[in-house]
Amino acid sequence: MISTLKKIYRFSGKMKGTMKKSILFSVLHSLFDMMSFGALALVFSGLINGFTTSTIWMVFGITLTSMLLKIWCSYISDFGKVKTGYFMCAEKRIHIGDRIKYMPMGYFGDHNLGNLTSVVTTTMGDIENNASTVLTNILGGYIHAAIITVIMLFIDWRIGATVLCGILLFTWCISRLQKKSEAISPQRQMAQETLVSYVLEYVQGMLIVKSFNLGQNGSSKMKRAILDSRDKNLKLERAFVPYNMLQQLILYGTSIFVIAEGLCFYLNGTMELSICLLMTVASFMLFGGLSSAGNTSALLRLLDVSIDKVEEIDKTPVMDQHGRPVKPENYDIVFDDVSFSYGEQKILDHVSLTIPEKTTTAIVGPSGAGKSTLCNLIARFWDVDGGKITIGGTDIREYTLDSLMEGISEVFQKVYLFADTIENNIKFGNPQASHEEVVEAAKKACCHDFIMSLPDGYNTAIGEGGASLSGGEKQRISIARAILKDAPIIILDEATSSVDPENENLLMKAVDELTKNKTVIMIAHRLKTVSNAEQIFVLSDSHIVQSGTHEELIRQPGIYADFIGVRKKAIGWKLK
Repeated sequence: MISTLKKIYRFSGKMKGTMKKSILFSVLHSLFDMMSFGALALVFSGLINGFTTSTIWMVFGITLTSMLLKIWCSYISDFGKVKTGYFMCAEKRIHIGDRIKYMPMGYFGDHNLGNLTSVVTTTMGDIENNASTVLTNILGGYIHAAIITVIMLFIDWRIGATVLCGILLFTWCISRLQKKSEAISPQRQMAQETLVSYVLEYVQGMLIVKSFNLGQNGSSKMKRAILDSRDKNLKLERAFVPYNMLQQLILYGTSIFVIAEGLCFYLNGTMELSICLLMTVASFMLFGGLSSAGNTSALLRLLDVSIDKVEEIDKTPVMDQHGRPVKPENYDIVFDDVSFSYGEQKILDHVSLTIPEKTTTAIVGPSGAGKSTLCNLIARFWDVDGGKITIGGTDIREYTLDSLMEGISEVFQKVYLFADTIENNIKFGNPQASHEEVVEAAKKACCHDFIMSLPDGYNTAIGEGGASLSGGEKQRISIARAILKDAPIIILDEATSSVDPENENLLMKAVDELTKNKTVIMIAHRLKTVSNAEQIFVLSDSHIVQSGTHEELIRQPGIYADFIGVRKKAIGWKLK
């Protein structure tokens, strides 16, 4: 229990001060609560010996002061608990968001989206709603109990010893509960992650579900995940119930025993009547703090597992640990004996090539040859297994990722736009850009006219992923984003491969505007795009098998000539 409480405190980060303040005022609440014992002692003394005016006013003053101070302390403590929970988790979510930008892309293959989503939503929600409350309640409850024990030992050591035994039994019960929870909490956590993963998979695959009429069977995995989550949560609750009942039995049993002891001691003449009455009434107030601690202690192991799950992300290595800001003198790109694999699958095998600054290079080859991987290695989405990639003569691993990405813009075949305004989506390329600069970039990307035809123009909100726009429109917005960034290296990953004929001319104009005076690397299947490149590399079976200009390669037998032949036939194909 103590180790978990320390872990919660450490996890609170910058909110440690607020958490300490919350615990302090919880303790003060307990101290002010003890003032009621003094008021009760005066009342019982007055009942036996007679009241005086000053006694009545003293009881009233003590009671009123105790009540007001407890309300004040309760407000500060409760507000501190809520503030700590929300702020520390907000801080941790921001930290995770910043950290994953510097993780290798392989992390996102090994840890699916559902797991990561579960961590920042469900798992973090458990911590957010419970961590500070559990820590404050348990520490406050035990401090409250310690104060009571000292007071009872001072009043009558026999009553104090009984209270101490009750506290020790209660602590033993909590330790047994923790051991039970330790076995079940990880199962519940895993069930929640699986549920989130399957829900995301089902929603993202809704097009396939509808297309193939899988409504009856397509959600079977999700249904099983829902039922499994339900069962694991119920199992956790059922495991807690007997121990929660035992905790209450110990606390109430100790209170009853205190009453019985007080009566016995009074009857045998070893306790004054006023003290006996005080013990009888106080017995119902003895363990209020511990009762709250017991109600929340069941969550300790769940919080322990949740914090471990969140902190796993911090254990994942990042790619920017030893980099330095680099501003290269030129943007020549060199692959020097580069090898790379996905697990056991070899993608690039001792590949060497040079891409001079301000030239256009095309990468062609069969599907799965590693064209996209080669381009993504330039942006350091992964680190190479062997060899090195340099930009301006400096190994890209010596750059910070921020300084590396300042020099690179990528336009992908599959464009992702965020659920925001069109202007803000374009400004992802340069968040500090003015509206006029956004409009200028949109005009160069040939998307200004269709943006102005929308109901709110540049302030039109688009759905997540750009669902409300056509493929060509999304592609041109992504090019406007890249134009606004104005990076010296442009990577085009089949950016024009799936565009309809109506958008093709506009898109090609946008690409031409984007690539002026830039170092361009493109993956393309369109004949016109490839043939205009100043150099072409043909990638197959993990190696560069051909290189040269279009005119040189078309005269050589091999993959490139076959590729061009197929493309010419495709262009000339028509229905008869």
